[in-house]
Amino acid sequence: MTYLEIVQLVFNIIFTIMGAIMAHFVIFAVVGIFKRKKFPKTDRINKYGLIIPARNEEKVVAGLIESIQKNNYPQDKLQIFVIAHNCTDKTAEIARKHGATVYEYNNPNECTMGYAFKYLFSCIEKDYGTQNYDGFFMFNADNLLDANYISKMNDAFEYYNKESVITSYRNSKNYGSNLISGLYGLYFSEGCRLESAGRTVLGCSTRVQGTGYLISSKVVKNGWPYVSLTEDWEFSADQILHDNKIRYCDEAIFYDEQPVNVRIMWRQRLRWARGHLLVFYARFTDLFKHLFKKGTKHRFSLYDITVNILPSPVMMAFLQLLQLVLVLITPLIDRSVTMNQVLFGDTANLLLSGGLVYSTIRSAIISSCGLILSAILVFILDGKRIKNVSLLKKVLICIFWPIFLLIQLPIEVQAFFSKKLGWKTIPHEDQTKFEHVN
Repeated sequence: MTYLEIVQLVFNIIFTIMGAIMAHFVIFAVVGIFKRKKFPKTDRINKYGLIIPARNEEKVVAGLIESIQKNNYPQDKLQIFVIAHNCTDKTAEIARKHGATVYEYNNPNECTMGYAFKYLFSCIEKDYGTQNYDGFFMFNADNLLDANYISKMNDAFEYYNKESVITSYRNSKNYGSNLISGLYGLYFSEGCRLESAGRTVLGCSTRVQGTGYLISSKVVKNGWPYVSLTEDWEFSADQILHDNKIRYCDEAIFYDEQPVNVRIMWRQRLRWARGHLLVFYARFTDLFKHLFKKGTKHRFSLYDITVNILPSPVMMAFLQLLQLVLVLITPLIDRSVTMNQVLFGDTANLLLSGGLVYSTIRSAIISSCGLILSAILVFILDGKRIKNVSLLKKVLICIFWPIFLLIQLPIEVQAFFSKKLGWKTIPHEDQTKFEHVN
């Protein structure tokens, strides 16, 4: 075999192994396309605390509180808690005016949402007792709820004997505002339909995505310990480590506000990427060891979350860069091969050439077409849920979807080197009301 053939063979094997490690993601997607789990109606009415962290959210916090109060669920079984953390506006005043139990917490050194949760649950334990509630809903201040959201989540919670964490369908309040908000909306729609739905149908744990989930009060009997940049990843990993599954309730729909400009988008995704890396550093070893531990329950769910927290974009980029370097030095190793042959192969034909340039273009086209088709499929499957988005915007969202995902690579690289990345506010101003989504 020639040097170039050896390099290609080695990397073909490496990429095949990596593909096999992640092949189950395809299975989840296919199952999610054709089937979603529904839960029977329960007569049991549980008591819930509804947790709302709010940092300078005076423009939107009232909307979430009102959507809770207008839900088709007995209001005497619900208590709304708002934690106004590091606020400089009227968030606390507005939340109290609308009937919420409000606590205020100011510590500029503890800015993440996890710290807000930690402080709030300590207050609830002191003043009310966390175990006096069956569970707690976890929201963001910019969320809005479908009229049947709480009852549908209650059905799923009871179905799993109040043991599992329940997450829900994350829709967008401003799906049609512009291209960026539409791409964000598609990101969460795909996550629900092509990831979470299939996992729950097949009995595998999914993960929570920042907001819109329900936990048992047992989870916080000793307080809330997750305070990293992405407490949702940290929480998900720990739940599965402790043999507790996270299930998805497709019929429970809530609405979230998405960024509408590139600067805010980049800031938010950079924080997510850095938080993801920190969870990888902190949890990967424990997760991997637990895979081989005798008596481990939910082993496949554990395998799935272990693969999920891998910094896959960075790993793939490093391998492809290494492959590129090794291929480009071929003429130095094998004098019978010219740089022109390395770049373009033996034929100037996109379909037939094995050259670097043509094979790269070919792979990019195939990958982009696959991603665009997945976006089109989600718009078809969840078309009734995705409101106020014109056909033209849907077409543009589908076309730009591969670029939206590709941007994650430079973001991941920046996150790898951003050691002191802090938490910054994501502004929320959308004035969509309960009546607009119901």
